[in-house]
Amino acid sequence: MPADPAVPAVPAAPAVPASSGSGPLGRDALAAVVARDIPIGAYVNLGIGQPTLVSNHLPPDSGVTLHTENGMLGMGPEATGDEVDPDLINAGKIPVTELPGASYFHHADSFAMMRGGHLDICVLGAYQVSQAGDLANWHTGAPDAIPAVGGAMDLATGARDTFVMMNLLTREGESKLVERCRYPLTGVACVSRVYTDLAVFLIEPDGVVVRETFGISFEDLCDLVPIPLRLAEGARPGSA
Repeated sequence: MPADPAVPAVPAAPAVPASSGSGPLGRDALAAVVARDIPIGAYVNLGIGQPTLVSNHLPPDSGVTLHTENGMLGMGPEATGDEVDPDLINAGKIPVTELPGASYFHHADSFAMMRGGHLDICVLGAYQVSQAGDLANWHTGAPDAIPAVGGAMDLATGARDTFVMMNLLTREGESKLVERCRYPLTGVACVSRVYTDLAVFLIEPDGVVVRETFGISFEDLCDLVPIPLRLAEGARPGSA
C-alpha cells in the first residue's frame, strides 16, 4: 500500500486573515479545519481523542483513505444509530463505518504500514509540542499517570507529516506550545503543523508561523505563547 508519491503530504497554506470567528473553535469546527488541509488521495491515520473527529468532515469525494492502528483501511465517519456494529471500531474503540473497498488486516501488518513510511499524514493529540516540532503525547511524568504510548511513536516518525490537534492551553492556562517539552518525548522534530482552538501554527525551520487565529488577536496570542511567533506571509493582523 505505498502512498502515491504524487500526493503532497502537506498542501500549500493559503494566505488568510490572522483572525476569524468570534471566539475559540470547538472540537468539531477545528476538525473541519484539519480536514480541509488533507490533500486529495492521501493516506491518513487519525489518533485517539480529538483527531478521530476529522473523519466526520472529509467529503465523500476526497479520495482520502483512513488507516486505523487496529487494522483497517478505508474507515468512514463515526457510526451512529443503526450503523453501529460493535465489531467495527477504530483504535479508540469508537464505532465507525466502512467505505467501499475497505480492508482488514493483522495488527502487525498495520504497524508495518505505519513504520514503513506508507502514511502521508497522521493527526495526533499532544500534551506539549516544542518550537522545534518535538512531540510529547504519551506520559506527563506524574507518579500516578498511566503511560499510554500505543502506536504514537511509530506514527509520529513513520508518517511523512505529523499534524497535532489540541487545545492551546492547559486547564491551568499554560501554553502547550513551548520552547522545550518537559514531558517524555514521543518523537523529535516530527510535527509540521499544530491545530488548536485559538490558532493554527506552522512549524518551520526558521521558527513558528501563525497561519490564522480564532477569536484572538495576534498580539494577545503572543502573550499566551512563550516562544517567538510570526505571521504567515500575506496574513492580515486580526482582532479578537
